[in-house]
Amino acid sequence: VLQLSENALAFHGALAPIGTALVTLARESTVDVVVHLDHATDEALVDAAIALGFTSVMYDGAHHDYADNAGRTAAVVRRAHAAGVWVEAELGEIGGKNGAHAPGVRTDPTEAAQFVGETGVDALAVAVGSEHAMRERSASLDLALIERIATSTGVPLVLHGSSGVSDRAIAQAVASGMRKINIGTHVGRVFTDAARAALADESLIDPRRFMEPARVAVAAEVERMLRV
Repeated sequence: VLQLSENALAFHGALAPIGTALVTLARESTVDVVVHLDHATDEALVDAAIALGFTSVMYDGAHHDYADNAGRTAAVVRRAHAAGVWVEAELGEIGGKNGAHAPGVRTDPTEAAQFVGETGVDALAVAVGSEHAMRERSASLDLALIERIATSTGVPLVLHGSSGVSDRAIAQAVASGMRKINIGTHVGRVFTDAARAALADESLIDPRRFMEPARVAVAAEVERMLRV
């Protein structure tokens, strides 16, 4: 999965340059690759990603109340499916106050099943104990809840905030029904640690000289985690 978030696109300033690069990389890859738009709250951005050639999108309507989230998500699903694109959605707490990954929030299996039935989404991001941007791998996942949601919805489940989850807990989550594991903060730490170590050489002025070891470190860690 090559994944770009709405926040990443805001940093780059536009979808097309970086998005086109990823679509090109995926098309030329010797292995199967999904180009995915992550955590998009802007429906126009979702439509633009689909038009550009992304093969998967996440529409995050968790900040809306249940009815509005379901209605907007269903509309995104209709447009995406017409283009052959896979849709991930997020079901936040009732009222959508802080989204599905605020501390203490948990997804209700019955409500999740209703949401999937009403929207037709292909995958669902759920709240089972992880949180975004955790720097310590200390999250405690509710494995029984994962199993209940997987059974009630019948769709692949997505675990966001996985940087705060240990290898053992990730493996247990997959065994319980998780099918897509989002890891950002942890990968960022691996990258910056390697870059900092390289920058100890004060003679470096070419960014490629410290970017290369950072890229190598990320590749190694991503490969390791794919095998967890």
